[in-house]
Amino acid sequence: GDTDAAEQTAQNTLLTPLTAHPRILTTAATQHAPDRLARHLVTVADALFPLLPGVLPLGEEKPEAAHRARLALAEAAGTVLAGGLSLLGIDAPEHL
Repeated sequence: GDTDAAEQTAQNTLLTPLTAHPRILTTAATQHAPDRLARHLVTVADALFPLLPGVLPLGEEKPEAAHRARLALAEAAGTVLAGGLSLLGIDAPEHL
């Protein structure tokens, strides 16, 4: 179905830190502040978590444009999390 207002808000909550990611990476590197990156990754993970149940179609539900958009957003978040953890010297779980 169509994305409702609550889902749109949840997606925007995730998009904001994803969009800020390059700037946060630069700041963390230039200021030698890995804690900034660590806090940022927590923000991304916290924003991603509520969206995960709706990423894939359920049961007989047909995949729609909304599912493709959610999956792309989740994959972007996974890339940011895995890359950020790697920069911090932490091995990301395989499912990221």
